[in-house]
Amino acid sequence: MEAIWEGFREAIRLIATGDPELREIALRTVVVSGSATLLAMMVGVPTGYALARGRFPGRTLALGVVNTGMGVPPVVAGLVVWLLLVRSGPFGEMELIYTKRAMVIAQFLISLPLVVGFTTAAVQALPRELPDLLAVLGAGRLRTLWLIAREAQIGILAAVIAGFGSVISEVGASMTVGGNLRGETRVLTTAIVTETSRGQNANAMALGLLLTWVQQRRVR
Repeated sequence: MEAIWEGFREAIRLIATGDPELREIALRTVVVSGSATLLAMMVGVPTGYALARGRFPGRTLALGVVNTGMGVPPVVAGLVVWLLLVRSGPFGEMELIYTKRAMVIAQFLISLPLVVGFTTAAVQALPRELPDLLAVLGAGRLRTLWLIAREAQIGILAAVIAGFGSVISEVGASMTVGGNLRGETRVLTTAIVTETSRGQNANAMALGLLLTWVQQRRVR
């Protein structure tokens, strides 16, 4: 118990003094996970709306794929991206493996099904007559989409929060495609694993506190 307390105090000191490496890792984490979530939102929100309101062949299959994707372990998504980006893979010539861009791609694939699924549920919860009512009132297509998005804003916000939370806290995919390279691809989760394996309890706890703080900010 004393070792835990000492590690906690040292972690507070490292955070309070603005340790450069901690700050760099935290910033990289937010940039990578934030970029992946932004891309997932740009693709997932319109897709979720289309699945909720559209009636087209293959819709049931698409919903099944989304639901399946929501339950895929992050490390499996990382493995798929690794197989695609590794030098012997179909996109190996792009030299993306073990880079921040590869991590963004993997995290995008992890968060996308969550954003689509939550958005679909939020839009489906609205009255089906709402688009027709807005059209009768003179709202154009873009105006209608905007008003529906406002009505479903809580659900869409939950979708974005869920997407961001799923990627900022995962470790398997980031380590698989990013390689956990110091100064390049190391993020909070992979750094915690590294520092713990080295017995650097203070650094691990400092990183854990930072990760917890970032997640709490996400919820708020």
